[in-house]
Amino acid sequence: MAPQPERSHAGDLNAVRWLAIPSHGDDRGVLTAVEGDIDVPFPIARVYILHHISADRGGHAHRDTHQLVIAAAGCCDLVLADGVEERIYHLDDPTRGVLFGPMLYIRMQHISPDARLVVLASTHYDKRRSIRSWEEYLEAIRP
Repeated sequence: MAPQPERSHAGDLNAVRWLAIPSHGDDRGVLTAVEGDIDVPFPIARVYILHHISADRGGHAHRDTHQLVIAAAGCCDLVLADGVEERIYHLDDPTRGVLFGPMLYIRMQHISPDARLVVLASTHYDKRRSIRSWEEYLEAIRP
């Protein structure tokens, strides 16, 4: 019998949570900072910024990446799905973000023209570890 391909289970929507990001203000403004393994429960391997966004983003899942998504400016809806249920998180405040783990299908929609989204990830990008379509995601989480 041929070996079966590796199957992953869906991520846990119940583990998704809002994370307050430490901010310190004075008469010069506000500084908001995130430290890996302190403010987020993972070492930060990658930081990326989405800006000048002209269409919905996402449409994928990561097999082993934990992420924190923050709207540094503007707003958007972050939609996370586990193959059965989906939840929408409205991002519009740079002092809080949405923290979630692997194997949740990610979409970003209703993105304001001024949106600047910052994403902190626990892994380096590797397209072989990403699931690039809803159909492929459903196949990957099938028991």
